[in-house]
Amino acid sequence: MKDNLFAGLTPVSRKEFVHLSRDRATVFFALAIPVLQLILFGFAIDTNVRQVPTAVLDSSRTQESRRLIESFANSDVFDIRYAAASEEDLYEHFRAGKVKAGIRIPPDYARLIQEGRQATVQLLADGSDSTITSQTVATAGGIALQESLRRLLGAQARPPVEVRPAVLYNPGLRSPNFFVPGLVAIMMQLMVIMLTAFSIVRERERGTLDQMWLTPVAPLGLMVGKIIPYGVLAYFELSVVLAIMRYVFQVPVHGSLALLYLLSLPFVLTVMGVALLISTRAQTQAEAFQMAMGTLLPSVFLSGYIFLIENMPAGFQAISWFIPATYYIAIVRGIVLRGAGLAELWPQACALVLMGCLSVLLASRAFVRTRG
Repeated sequence: MKDNLFAGLTPVSRKEFVHLSRDRATVFFALAIPVLQLILFGFAIDTNVRQVPTAVLDSSRTQESRRLIESFANSDVFDIRYAAASEEDLYEHFRAGKVKAGIRIPPDYARLIQEGRQATVQLLADGSDSTITSQTVATAGGIALQESLRRLLGAQARPPVEVRPAVLYNPGLRSPNFFVPGLVAIMMQLMVIMLTAFSIVRERERGTLDQMWLTPVAPLGLMVGKIIPYGVLAYFELSVVLAIMRYVFQVPVHGSLALLYLLSLPFVLTVMGVALLISTRAQTQAEAFQMAMGTLLPSVFLSGYIFLIENMPAGFQAISWFIPATYYIAIVRGIVLRGAGLAELWPQACALVLMGCLSVLLASRAFVRTRG
C-alpha cells in the first residue's frame, strides 16, 4: 500500500464528503454567502451614469436659454432638479450634496446667439466622483455641439458627417453584463480558498491531521482526498451562480457552457493549490482567513475585473500576469459575452493549466513537509 502514491484517497475523500454533509454551517457559507454577495454586488454596481442631480442658474431667462435647458433635460444624463437664484445658491447646492452638476447660463446668452456670436455656457461638475464628472462633461459637450450645428445649419439641415455607433455584445450597455461574469471568478476563488484552507487548518487545530498521518495513507492521497469534495462543491457553486447570472440578471450566454466548465478545472486546481499553501503556513483559522483575504484584494483590483489592465502602470501589469483570476475572468467574459471558443481562449487556458500544475506541485511539496 505504501507503494501507491495515492493510497487512502478514497476513504479520505469519503470522510470529507461525510463531514461536509454534517457541517451545515460550512455548506451555508459555501453556497449562501457567495450567492448573496453576487446578488448584492450585481444589483449595486452600476457604471452607467444616468439622471445626475443638476441645478441650473439661468441668468438669461429667455426662450433660447429655456430651449438649451430642455436639451439638457431631454438627455438621460442630467436631471434638472433645482433652479438656483444666484451663484451663491448654486454653490450651496453643491456643498449640501444635493447636486452633482450645475449649468450656468450668462445674462447675455440670447443676445450673443441672435448676433451670431459665441455664447459661453458653464458646466459645473462635482469632481469627487470622476466617473460622473467625465460623463457629464462629455454629454454637455455633445449637447452644445448639437445646438451649435442646429443654429449654423438650420433645424431641418443635416450635418455633412454622421457617426452611427453599433455596440457589439452588450448593446444596452448593461453593467451586470460586464460585472457579473467577473464576479463568478471572484466568488469561486473566495469560496474555494477559504473552505479548503479552513478544512486543513481546522484539522490541525484539533489534532486530527496528525492522527491521519499515523494511518496507512499516502501524503498525496491525503491531500487529494481532502480537496476533491471542495472541487465538487466549487462546480456546484459555479452552476448556481451561472443560473443566477442568466435568470436573475438576464445576462445571455453566447458561448459553450461545456467549454466554460472544462476551462474552470485548471482555475479550481490553481486556487486549491493556493489554499493548500496557505494551510501549510497558517496555524490558526484566523491566520488562514487573513491570508485568504490577502489573495482576494489583488484579484479584485489587478485582474481586470474593475479596471482595465492596459491602463495600469507597467509594474502592476506585470503583477496581473501572476494572478489566476486575470485569465479566468477573461475566459468567463469571452465565453459568456462574446461567444469565444478554445481557438480564441487558448492562451488564457494554457496559462491557467501551467499555474494549476505549478501550484499543485508546490502545495504538494509543502503539504508533505508538514508531516510529522
